[in-house]
Amino acid sequence: MVEKSQREKRNFALPIAIMFALFFMIAFVTGYQNPLGSVIEKMSNGNKLMSQLGTFANFIAYAFMGYPAGILLQNKGFRVTALWAVTIGFLGVAITYCSGFIADDATAVTIYLVGAFVAGFSMCLLNSVVNPLLNSLGSTPKQGNQLVQFGGSFNSLGATLAPVIVGGLLGGAASTISSANPVFYLAMTIFAVAFVVLYFSKLPESPDLGKKKDKIKVSRAFAYTNFTFGVLAIFCYVGLEVGIANWTLQYLEKSPDVISNNVMESAAIAGTVVGIYWLLMLIGRFLGGIIGGKISSRAMLTVAALGVMALIAVGIFTSETIVNFIGFSSSEFSFGVVKIPLNAVFFVLCGFFASVMWGAIFNLSVTGLGKYTAVASGIFMVMVCGGGVFPALQSLIAANSIVASFWVPFCLAAYICIYALFLSRPKNTADLPEEPEILD
Repeated sequence: MVEKSQREKRNFALPIAIMFALFFMIAFVTGYQNPLGSVIEKMSNGNKLMSQLGTFANFIAYAFMGYPAGILLQNKGFRVTALWAVTIGFLGVAITYCSGFIADDATAVTIYLVGAFVAGFSMCLLNSVVNPLLNSLGSTPKQGNQLVQFGGSFNSLGATLAPVIVGGLLGGAASTISSANPVFYLAMTIFAVAFVVLYFSKLPESPDLGKKKDKIKVSRAFAYTNFTFGVLAIFCYVGLEVGIANWTLQYLEKSPDVISNNVMESAAIAGTVVGIYWLLMLIGRFLGGIIGGKISSRAMLTVAALGVMALIAVGIFTSETIVNFIGFSSSEFSFGVVKIPLNAVFFVLCGFFASVMWGAIFNLSVTGLGKYTAVASGIFMVMVCGGGVFPALQSLIAANSIVASFWVPFCLAAYICIYALFLSRPKNTADLPEEPEILD
């Protein structure tokens, strides 16, 4: 019996490793939209809203693909869904790459946004695969949360590298998308390799996969209040995570003190500082993975939400005192000390607390759903579009004050705190039959 258990654990090593690699790609491809936003803003005559449209296009794709992703996952399983995801991801990056060769700025921006939108389809499909598979590989809900948190560490690694690499490539004076071509080459290569590995790999699948099944009404999942309020919590969380990172970068790029640094360009500085935000998310998720099997997701989420709220509030009310911070020189390809506003430091520190939110919300939301979990995963992916909606909403406030726009993620964190404390407790508001109702 012991040998059998050990063999099963060894067999899970490859699918877990593949899911961790896909977690990395989700963040890397999503993350390079942020520094590229500064280039799009320049190509659009300094329109702040345009700086967020790449991120918006990437995330709004979830609203269109989220539900189909859940259906595809339910009918075709993890492997086929993942293969479609990396294929579409390659196509999206290729379209973005091609936009760099268009002379007319308006046309180039349009094609760039199409590429970001297509890449968003891929990110949605990948998220639909990695979260439920890792969550299901845990023998208990706590262990499922633990695996998702460890996977999130690789997600944070991709998010850490994207702004640093792209910021370094672009520099402060870059005004063309083609400046980031090496990043596109790298992304397309990783997608191609991922396709080959997935094609020849076996992923754990449901024993019912391929059998004729009754269709499940999506509305039945909403009978569980922890899921219903969790859907809104995911919507808020992604908006919080992306909004803090995006607008911290924009704030730093436009800060006179950052621009005046002689060590390196403003874009490289901003990219590195925001990279530290994602690095803190990596650290937080790794620690969350270690302790995830020992404490409840509810306690973890409550502490995280309160931590983000406190740091944002301090950052908003702190004067723009200049302090030393770590930065990266794209010209010398080395790290150095730069000067940035103190309130930006508090915004960056939010990454540590925000890191564990996704896994904890997902875990709390699907608790007790059983056969509705696959459909629920698709609905979650729809709500990831919050990562495009809320940063765009921040741009309306940021037109007057970027610092004041951080009240938006503060309010989002407040709802997440309420969800953790009161709304995440499993409760079924309807008498569901044992077998799902067949749809005509």
